[in-house]
Amino acid sequence: MAFNSADINSFRDIWVFCEQREGKLVNTDFELISEGRKLADERGSKLVGILLGHEVSEIAKELGGYGADKVIVCDHPELEFYTTDAYAKVLCDVVMEEKPEVILIGATNIGRDLGPRCAARLHTGLTADCTHLDIDMKKYVEFLSTSSTLDISSMTFPMEDTNLKMTRPAFGGHLMATIICPRFRPCMSTVRPGVMKKAEFSQEMAEACQVVTRHVTLTDEDLKSKVINIVKETKKIVDLIGAEIIVSVGRGISKDVQGGIALAEKLADAFGNGVVGGSRAVIDSGWLPADHQVGQTGKTVHPKVYVALGISGAIQHKAGMQDSELIIAVNKDETAPIFDCADYGITGDLFKIVPMMIEAIKEGKNA
Repeated sequence: MAFNSADINSFRDIWVFCEQREGKLVNTDFELISEGRKLADERGSKLVGILLGHEVSEIAKELGGYGADKVIVCDHPELEFYTTDAYAKVLCDVVMEEKPEVILIGATNIGRDLGPRCAARLHTGLTADCTHLDIDMKKYVEFLSTSSTLDISSMTFPMEDTNLKMTRPAFGGHLMATIICPRFRPCMSTVRPGVMKKAEFSQEMAEACQVVTRHVTLTDEDLKSKVINIVKETKKIVDLIGAEIIVSVGRGISKDVQGGIALAEKLADAFGNGVVGGSRAVIDSGWLPADHQVGQTGKTVHPKVYVALGISGAIQHKAGMQDSELIIAVNKDETAPIFDCADYGITGDLFKIVPMMIEAIKEGKNA
């Protein structure tokens, strides 16, 4: 039967595009598989990972450990490294044949390139840079009641709606928009790395996962570009998403920007293997590079310890760090919203308090 994106009743199952780089899965894969497992359970469908590469079948079972029922491996030498032409053709060919209801793609550099290309070829919609996903309407209403300022007590919802509800920041992070794709399938979404929590790995589930290898065909006509060489950039980029300790600075360092950043770096070093982040105000002011930004329009993080120095706590920033295991806030304004989500709050001048924190950490380690 010919592929028809409007024939929504012929589509089934939740799919996750699983990205590999140099034959290794990336952390975003495990986050999306974990989230996909929840959605598949809500929908009563199977969770399928699709992995493109060359000789990568041996890493596919690991995806089962996080919830995948099945992994489709598309194998070809031209898929060893990512190119838009090869990946888009292979992924779309398999989708047109298998007809998944939902496709989740990580909002990485690769995912942000691949997702729109595939959506256009499949004649369906794509919601980019999502931070929350739901299928079950009851769970979506619960999300609204706890994560928005809407008064939902007077609102009515179509509780039977099983469309994928894709929530993402809009208007520069000042609003959150929930988007559905009711008339076409598959529902496609790119999901921001770090926002979905990775489940615990299960060896039993990994062993039970079915791996199916498909040997695909690619001709010279399919490929408009080829990878000749890979040159890695030497610029060091901070890894906020994988960090266990994050010390972030906000507008409160304005009286001595370089001194404030230096204090944050010293505090991060005192904790051990900490990294420095910043609020949107800091990034917009040019005090730190964009890869240091925490918040709705930056990185969403879940470190063991998050220290907020001179950050007021706008809702856009809190949305990016409020799930941290331990939050410590330092601010001169005792009414700052950051204290609402902090486990420990210190009211005072960060330039006086942080040196004391550093000394206390050092003394604690020596003891």
